[in-house]
Amino acid sequence: MECCKKVHEWFCNAKSYLIILSLQFGSAGMYLITMDALNKGMSHYVFVVYRNVIATVVLAPFAFFLERKVRPKMTVRIFSEIMAVAFVEIILDQCFTFLGMKYTSASFASAVMNSVPSITFVLAIIFRLERMKIKEVGCLAKVMGTAVTLGGAFLMALYKGPIVEFSGSGSHVGQPENVNDPSGNHWLIGALFLLIGCAGFSAFYILQAITLRKYPAEMSLATWVCFVGALQSTAVTIFMERNTPHVWAISLDSSLVAYAYSGIVTSAIQFYVQGMVIKTTGPVFVTAFNPLRMIIVTALACLVLKEKLHLGSIIGGVVVVIGLYLVVWGKSKEQKNVMPASPEKATVQRLPITSHENLNKAPLVIVEDNKNGEPQH
Repeated sequence: MECCKKVHEWFCNAKSYLIILSLQFGSAGMYLITMDALNKGMSHYVFVVYRNVIATVVLAPFAFFLERKVRPKMTVRIFSEIMAVAFVEIILDQCFTFLGMKYTSASFASAVMNSVPSITFVLAIIFRLERMKIKEVGCLAKVMGTAVTLGGAFLMALYKGPIVEFSGSGSHVGQPENVNDPSGNHWLIGALFLLIGCAGFSAFYILQAITLRKYPAEMSLATWVCFVGALQSTAVTIFMERNTPHVWAISLDSSLVAYAYSGIVTSAIQFYVQGMVIKTTGPVFVTAFNPLRMIIVTALACLVLKEKLHLGSIIGGVVVVIGLYLVVWGKSKEQKNVMPASPEKATVQRLPITSHENLNKAPLVIVEDNKNGEPQH
């Protein structure tokens, strides 16, 4: 019985960590499935539209029924904030990230996206969502961890080193010619698009945290973001793909799997669960786990998509993990320092007590003063 109690207590304390780890594995799968579909000719603009349409259809019924009692009234200001959240996440993040990944590779895209925690940390300080007391050990660890994580990401992007051979690794027929080749014609512009996606992703975390304060219904907010984002991305796609209407056709191939998987797992489920964790831990804690996704994507892309793995990616991955643990340790250190007030120092005030014998008398109010332990009448 005591063992079960300890396991339950450990699970409650580690729940946020386990949830974020699960999201990283789910997001890593999206990178691989989407990269395979992009290599086979799927339009990344249409992909973004269908992804968010599916996410809206999946989330809407649950949000409507489960949050009907807690969902606040929609106002013009809240809706304008939702439009801003949808723009930075759907247009800036998703559209530019998948465009950059199409010009580079899945492993390179996941590596560049590790700059998100650094950008998010800076934005969180600007919007006062994070404390900045450099003399505290926890804050210093977060700053150092953010710098180390960003350094590891740049190391992966700038230093290639020799190719590390694995069994079954080789060239992939469906890959673009410039994959893992920094001299490719589209490599630099692809990296630029990925950086724009990082900025949008960071802004999404910050705006989501701010909007949740006024609209504390995570599932409903995720539904609105996906719905508005689908409308915005539709307008963008109609303009960008105006000469190729055939890209809207849905085929029974890897593109359909990419639509469904990304819409259900990385949009519907991730947006909702991510919102819950952000309310309790803050946006920096959530983005600090993004480097783990890079490790997963790099390993699986080498085995599944036959991407080349360089020594620089391995060294950079180790550096990124070190930075990740520094950020997480610093966050946990700060949470331990914020302890609730001791119940012994709290003043206990009881509700008025009225009996049938004293209906015509004033009610008796009992207030306990914990300083001397005697009740006062």
